[in-house]
Amino acid sequence: MSDIEEHRKKIEEITLEMIKLLKTRTDIAKQIGDAKASLGMTVTDEEREDALRTQVTKLCKEIDLDQSTALKFLNLLLNESVKVQSDNKQTHISVFLKAKALEEQGKKIIHLEVGEPDFKPPKEVKTALAEVYDKGYGKYGPAKGITELRKELIPHNEYMLRSSYSASIENIMICPGARFAVYLAINTLLNPGDEIIVIEPAWPAYKDCALNAGIKVRTIKTTLETKWEPSIDQINNAINENTKMIVLNYPNNPTGKILPRKLLDGIIQTAKKHDLYILSDEIYDYYYTDSDLRAPNIWTEYGYEKTIVTGSFSKSYAMTGYRIGWVTAEPSIIEKMSKLQALSLTNVSEPIQYVALKAMTSTTTGSSYVGDNADLVRSRLDVLVKTAKDIDLEFIEPDGAMYLFAKTKYKDFDATKFSEKLLEHGVAIAPGEGFGDYKEFFRITAIDETKLKEGMTILDTMLKESYE
Repeated sequence: MSDIEEHRKKIEEITLEMIKLLKTRTDIAKQIGDAKASLGMTVTDEEREDALRTQVTKLCKEIDLDQSTALKFLNLLLNESVKVQSDNKQTHISVFLKAKALEEQGKKIIHLEVGEPDFKPPKEVKTALAEVYDKGYGKYGPAKGITELRKELIPHNEYMLRSSYSASIENIMICPGARFAVYLAINTLLNPGDEIIVIEPAWPAYKDCALNAGIKVRTIKTTLETKWEPSIDQINNAINENTKMIVLNYPNNPTGKILPRKLLDGIIQTAKKHDLYILSDEIYDYYYTDSDLRAPNIWTEYGYEKTIVTGSFSKSYAMTGYRIGWVTAEPSIIEKMSKLQALSLTNVSEPIQYVALKAMTSTTTGSSYVGDNADLVRSRLDVLVKTAKDIDLEFIEPDGAMYLFAKTKYKDFDATKFSEKLLEHGVAIAPGEGFGDYKEFFRITAIDETKLKEGMTILDTMLKESYE
């Protein structure tokens, strides 16, 4: 018994010493982050991290320690460094909040920063909102969503209809927006210390959800020069024994990129080879510029059982504030996600689920409403592309979504600083650093043509005044 107590005391001493070392490490990481910020450097340095992993692996062999355990511990430490160094990062959300604060003060703002359709939901939404009380929707409900809506989502697009891979209600769960579906997938399928691959530029929520869950993010950086396409070698080089998931988002936010089919086939095969989950965010699936390029529904097209696909009413039905989306996956995955959803919020609001159902099933809206608005977004993207060319912005023309990811011809251009200055003149844009290591880029949303042209004129004027 005395030996046990002695060992316990040693463990306590070692643990407390580790906490002190963690404090010292965190303080140094913060100092490094401040230095990086002043030099305009990115937070994550993949080469240094890989070099440290190599050292840890070598040490594990020397001291006979389980390598997997050590690397997971290293990932937790690296995540803490990323967190303390990312406190001041500017994203589209931070700019949006600043813009809203200015609007409350009476200032007019042209919102080119936020990914929100500025047209109204189908008129049936208004009718449905009035019906929910009499229809009895408003009680506790199943965590996976009401049966009627889940059934309606089975054939939610043409891919489901033409695919030989059948689906059922057990493959679908309703969520309060696609963002929460992403959160659920990462938090239920992965464990602290696991790794997830994100292809950048990327919507910030993927990394943020992973960091919050103690998951290490390995980023694949794509460039304007490579037309925002990753290589299979890049992905293979990022995979190790702790890698558990890869995130796909096509059409991409912020670039609008849709990957060539051959490249996508290669990514799927790589995921299968390494037994990785594929989290495919397909919120922009109806927004594409060419039907021949339209991104496939990963779950139905490839039939890979470790695929999780998220969808939403936010873009296609202009219901961003209603907070309703869905996830498609194997029943075993849905079951895991539904348990956390039940724990977190019991169930998605039944009235809102009914409203979404009526929006989909209306004889006067449904696919025609979605198609009409997709055409509208497509025409706005055309205007945005033309205007951006006229003012000499550098970009790859988007294949879909509702954005343009661009940079200027000016050297040493800092989009974060410029966005702050531009906001003072009534125009909000999304700085590129929110989407990865792209401080010279910014994202512009295709909005109403009149406001878009006005905003772009102000942007062009400010660029010339600031850099010429």
